[in-house]
Amino acid sequence: MPRKLFRRLIPVKLNPKSNSLVSRWFGPILNDPHLLHLNRHSVSTAFFIGLFCAFLPVPGQTFVVTALALLFRCNLPISMVLIWVSNPLTIPPLILGLHKLGQWMLGHDAAASVIHLNWQWLSENFDNIYLPMLLAGISCGLIFGGTGYLTVRILWRWKVIKSWEERKQKRLQRSE
Repeated sequence: MPRKLFRRLIPVKLNPKSNSLVSRWFGPILNDPHLLHLNRHSVSTAFFIGLFCAFLPVPGQTFVVTALALLFRCNLPISMVLIWVSNPLTIPPLILGLHKLGQWMLGHDAAASVIHLNWQWLSENFDNIYLPMLLAGISCGLIFGGTGYLTVRILWRWKVIKSWEERKQKRLQRSE
């Protein structure tokens, strides 16, 4: 079962080692047991946060996902792994798709502008480029994050019910 494997690999506590100032300020946050728990709430919330942040067109997604995982007290390692949906291989088509979707959502004509790949053009057209990507990124993040959240909750519940039924069948077979 993957849960037992993850429990062996994940440490019991995150210990800030050398600096007592770090221990004093961040110790209670980093030693929160929910950051490493594998339960339905923690994992499903981690899926939402990780997938939501994967679609955000911002630098430093790692910091955003860490802050949200600490704020919502969900599984930090799963959230961190899920932001790699937007990895170096998928970022170019993701950015292009987000830009086109954002242009469509805002009702802008994407063919009306000529693209020049230089800093002057980029700085002049930053609002026309980034606003559609941000709007589409937040929308896609909410949709895919919500889908991941619901999928994990449903599959986890299905697995629990299936395990109950198996135990019930074993008890019935032993009593016969």
